[in-house]
Amino acid sequence: MKPRKTFVLMFIYIFGVMFIIPENAYAMHIMEGFLPMNWAGIWFALTIPFLYMGLRSIQKTIHTNPSLKMLLGLAGAFAFVLSSLKIPSVTGSCSHPTGVGLGAIMFGPLAMTVLGCIVLIFQAVLLAHGGITTLGANTFSMGVVGPVASYFIYRIAKKMGAPLWLSVFLAASMGNMLTYITTSAQLALAFPAQQGGVIASLIKFMGVFAVTQIPLAISEGILTVIVFNILTVYNRQELKELSILTEEV
Repeated sequence: MKPRKTFVLMFIYIFGVMFIIPENAYAMHIMEGFLPMNWAGIWFALTIPFLYMGLRSIQKTIHTNPSLKMLLGLAGAFAFVLSSLKIPSVTGSCSHPTGVGLGAIMFGPLAMTVLGCIVLIFQAVLLAHGGITTLGANTFSMGVVGPVASYFIYRIAKKMGAPLWLSVFLAASMGNMLTYITTSAQLALAFPAQQGGVIASLIKFMGVFAVTQIPLAISEGILTVIVFNILTVYNRQELKELSILTEEV
């Protein structure tokens, strides 16, 4: 099967599953009104500097090379589609991929903070997935921690001599896992257990997502590698301009 046809079928499948699987009230995106207002405000305050730096990063990228706009849009669309796909968990909650690793590898983590925030706004308004009051917390986990983790894991893996496909896989899958761990920590800080405090609550929330999140992280890593390989065929020049590919690759 040709790469372009595979790419189209993959997205048709994702969209189909997204509308077939029923939406749960409690997902890895923290739902509207779930966090106390003090914690919601704290996460907004922590996220704002990253959004500012992200806007400057995107502006610099577009000013330097306007031809990268389409690739930047693709990174945002990839994150939107994957993070909208919710898989029910055995505990009654649900987990989902994040899709931020691909954009973090290509454009850096700060650009994905902005794209991740935009994705979360659309999901909150159009899909009732997440919320506006919890936008700061959700952006921090999926738009700050996830992309930063993916970016540095990719760089470290490449520096250690790992093949390109393995570096992309590790970046995407570990970025997903650290997003889920961050969300669990946010919930644990806001709702410490009566016995055991924050640590006990963290273990509980991590357990809520672990059954589905671990295989989802692996699946996201594989899917990101597939998409990245397609980009190396159809967007090779753009990846060279981003210093992702060299002439030898």
